[in-house]
Amino acid sequence: MTAAVDLAPRLGRTVLYQIYPQSFADGNGDGIGDLVGIAERLDYLAWLGVDAIWLSPCFVSPFADAGYDVADFLTVAPRYGTNEDLARLTDEAGRRGISVLLDLVAGHTSDQHPWFRASADDPDDHRFVWSDVPAEGFQPGPGKRGGYYKPNFFPVQPALNFGYARTDPAEPWRQPVDAPGPLANRAALREIMAHWFGLGVAGFRVDMAASLVKDDPGHVETGRLWHEMRAWLDREWPGRVIISEWGDPRVAVPAGFHADFFLQFGGDDDGLPLRSLWNNNAGTVSESWDALAPWAGADGAGDAATFVRAWRAATDAIAATGRGGVVGLPTSNHDFTRLVAGPRDAEQARVAHVLTMTWPALPSVYYGDEIGMRYVPGTPTLEGSRLGPAYDRAGSRTPMQWGDLPADPYGPGRPADSTYLPEDPDPGRPTVAAQVDDDDSLLRLVRDLIALRHDDPRLDAAAPVEVLATGYPLAYVRGGTLAVLLNPGSAAVRFPLAGAADGRALLTRGVRVEPGGGAQPDVVHLDGSGYAVLDLAGA
Repeated sequence: MTAAVDLAPRLGRTVLYQIYPQSFADGNGDGIGDLVGIAERLDYLAWLGVDAIWLSPCFVSPFADAGYDVADFLTVAPRYGTNEDLARLTDEAGRRGISVLLDLVAGHTSDQHPWFRASADDPDDHRFVWSDVPAEGFQPGPGKRGGYYKPNFFPVQPALNFGYARTDPAEPWRQPVDAPGPLANRAALREIMAHWFGLGVAGFRVDMAASLVKDDPGHVETGRLWHEMRAWLDREWPGRVIISEWGDPRVAVPAGFHADFFLQFGGDDDGLPLRSLWNNNAGTVSESWDALAPWAGADGAGDAATFVRAWRAATDAIAATGRGGVVGLPTSNHDFTRLVAGPRDAEQARVAHVLTMTWPALPSVYYGDEIGMRYVPGTPTLEGSRLGPAYDRAGSRTPMQWGDLPADPYGPGRPADSTYLPEDPDPGRPTVAAQVDDDDSLLRLVRDLIALRHDDPRLDAAAPVEVLATGYPLAYVRGGTLAVLLNPGSAAVRFPLAGAADGRALLTRGVRVEPGGGAQPDVVHLDGSGYAVLDLAGA
């Protein structure tokens, strides 16, 4: 068994880095990213300073949904390598102090999974949700059984049966949560996690974690399921973590997860807290979303108050459990627009990165965001990436832009050209090679922010925050004496801050401090896209 770098004891200071494996780094020259390629870039990730990497699904799959349609939960997909490659990756990452998390698709399989094929032929198999008659949202079964099955997302992703919170004799497919089929699936989840823990995996990000128990008002039974999983995890695999794709940390963390991300969906407001920060209606755009001005917009028409209120509600709910847990704040992800999208450029994205790394949360950097990779409009739809007329996720999944790196110390040099998705065609596209030695680059800023987060206990997720303003600038104080002021707008702004003139500038851009006099406080002036992290301890 390979030893993992446990995350649970240090989650409050952890910086997570999400890797879309087919797009990150190609180790065998076939043009598709793989596990060997990731292992070859571990020195870069260690230089950047990240504590953990989360890999989107790397299991056997027909890739109708880019690997979120799993055909074998216990085997690495050949295009990514082998189980032995995964074990070597966790071992090499561990030598650098980096934990490895996998993506657990808990609520469904591919329609090519042997479980589903067997169930489609056997009327006594209740691993999936079957109806003998047509029912809303069900799909015709492909096997001897006939009948209809319930999908969990796309039609090719049949929902695993974890039961229904509310049963109905008129709808016999609504089995209770303690029926044999649902209990077998709970046992299977434990077996899957234990298998990968044995290969050195430190935890899982759980896909669609709220979707397991059906018709579950308030997610009561789903919460009980995850409480059961957490108790098993703490007992059998202490130090390992589960992080949910729920999009509502107020509910998900009390339900048993160590952390849950604010996402572009989730909760009663359909992901508004995160979208109110980043979504500038470019890139992935859902027809159901109102076109609201984001806080991270040059026009200065947004407000971070929606996010702050949701964060407070979540942290209050987490604190009430007495068990701890963390709210997650991503720069973006494989399903959502990157920070650099439409009119927002990499210069403006700097301010967003400062927020992500200094807010009391678990920051997650989506690969390439640290160099300002953009959402690439017009990227070909691939592997189920399109979700709507203006919602194609492929533009956020383009190849990592390494550039002409030297062979050391950041890996093997420039990788082979991608055959998965085309690279950003913009000749001015950012690259790691162009930024790694540039002290003024976005990449070096992100590296400095990660180092500051590690070094300064006032930036621990559990350290207090006092919010002074939520507009332009967004201003807050961490740990009583660490002031953060952020202006993502294009217009210059000013903010009165006592002690600023005597404070020590840790990270600043476009900042001037005007000393006060008499009863007048010091004033911090921030240019457009300006930011300041000021240590007031000596003021």
